[in-house]
Amino acid sequence: MGRLLRPARPAGPMVRALRRLVDPRFYLKLVMLAGLGGLVLVPTLADLVNAAMKPVASREGECRILRVIDGDTLSVICPGEGMVSARLLGFDTPEKYSPGCLAEFMAAERASWALRTLIQQADRLELGFEGRDRYGRPLMRLELDGQDVAGRMVRAGHARAYGGGPRGGWC
Repeated sequence: MGRLLRPARPAGPMVRALRRLVDPRFYLKLVMLAGLGGLVLVPTLADLVNAAMKPVASREGECRILRVIDGDTLSVICPGEGMVSARLLGFDTPEKYSPGCLAEFMAAERASWALRTLIQQADRLELGFEGRDRYGRPLMRLELDGQDVAGRMVRAGHARAYGGGPRGGWC
């Protein structure tokens, strides 16, 4: 009789592993981890490769593109400016950090990756400073192998031509 009322032994490692494999929360955590890696870790590594391998010529000296913030904004470090967030001139891309809808966020991710890829494929990069925007960010022109990046982004369908004023929505 005493044997029947005794508590069960704790589950061993094999039983715990099997329980984890049938628990849907385990797979949800895996998907979330993969998404986090895809949205944060992979772009960061790609930007670090570009920063290490791609010097950018400018009037102020040799700059480095540290990060593609979104399709039309870069984080750069230059001798005269230091580290700044710079807006690229001539085009507008969807907003990544304040999207109006999921479609805009997805388009912004595609535009960011398109710009990253163009930078990585270019042999010669040149930045030209052309003033500041209303937020105080430097305005820059980026040329890749002698071509303005604005035209390439617009032709690829990742951006719209933009010369200032109100911008259209992306949703």
